[in-house]
Amino acid sequence: MTTLSPLDEVHTALGASFTDFAGWSMPLRYSSELAEHKAVRTAAGLFDLSHMGEIELTGPEAARALDYALVGNLAAVKVGRARYTMICDAGGGVLDDLVVYRIGEDHFMVVANASNAAVVAAELRTRAEGFTVEVADRSTNCALIAVQGPRAVDIVGAVCPADLSALPYYGSTPTRIGGHDVLLARTGYTGEDGFEVYAEAPHAADVWRTLSDAGAEHDLLPAGLACRDTLRLEAGMPLYGNELTADMTPFDAGLGRVVKFDKAADFVGRAALEARRDRGDAVARVLVGLIGDGRRAARHGYPVRDGETEVGTVTSGALSPTLGHPIAMAYVPPALTEPGTKLTVDIRGKAMPVDVVKLPFYKRV
Repeated sequence: MTTLSPLDEVHTALGASFTDFAGWSMPLRYSSELAEHKAVRTAAGLFDLSHMGEIELTGPEAARALDYALVGNLAAVKVGRARYTMICDAGGGVLDDLVVYRIGEDHFMVVANASNAAVVAAELRTRAEGFTVEVADRSTNCALIAVQGPRAVDIVGAVCPADLSALPYYGSTPTRIGGHDVLLARTGYTGEDGFEVYAEAPHAADVWRTLSDAGAEHDLLPAGLACRDTLRLEAGMPLYGNELTADMTPFDAGLGRVVKFDKAADFVGRAALEARRDRGDAVARVLVGLIGDGRRAARHGYPVRDGETEVGTVTSGALSPTLGHPIAMAYVPPALTEPGTKLTVDIRGKAMPVDVVKLPFYKRV
């Protein structure tokens, strides 16, 4: 059964093209994917991200439970701040990458990818056993709307009483938009400055329209999942199922920094992750960026070759709207990770030259 966003009627009225994403019917694009992408880079885009999962943990041992359940040090997060982290299995494999908000001293919200929300909620309930904490999956009751782009501050600031100048990156604050209580966070998945707004599902349409009206004079466009993918790829941000899977650890994806071995608590996967850390560069694969010429883009699953030898697989790829040339991410052996290394990608039987580059491909000024 397909789940509808609380904004489904709004998207239909806007003429959106829909796609099934992790069991949700979500807008893929409204008009032009290229126009939506460029709006986010030059002005602002308005996204519906209500397919994401929101799991709340409340109680005096909420922080301790999360420190055990996740690889990050969540007890060290201050109220009003957020942290990017991961949940791993006992073997160190990534079950999902997450953003965790500390809303109150004993109140956290874990935001999971749509495809993994049920798994994350179930794992958190299991791992919270023995701690004085309640775990509640609020995914279907919560709407998530994002305003991303260089004019996001002007748009959100026009309809929100919060002091945005005092809200840091990965900070959050309760406030009101469109007459409704929301949680406003300075987070995103596009490589631009912007905000994510968590609202009760029945209030989603009011919040969306308030932001949309405020953005009209700032060239804001509604933006779908298609441009969100090219935006995050340009920013070198991993996508679960592509760059991250249960078959790899955070270290494999170059994200070992999120694993906090110095926290007081033991945590699920610690022994396996310590062993992986101690192996250092003695690993089979490393995530790199690839750039090519022309207009033909490598896609997920395409083989990467060094001469005639297959050495890796493309995890994500597209023609970059911002940069004007093909970009991709791929896992290759450590010996082939030096920027400037020449490789090829098999694009439908034709070897297309690519150069290894450091990630990200795009970084806002």
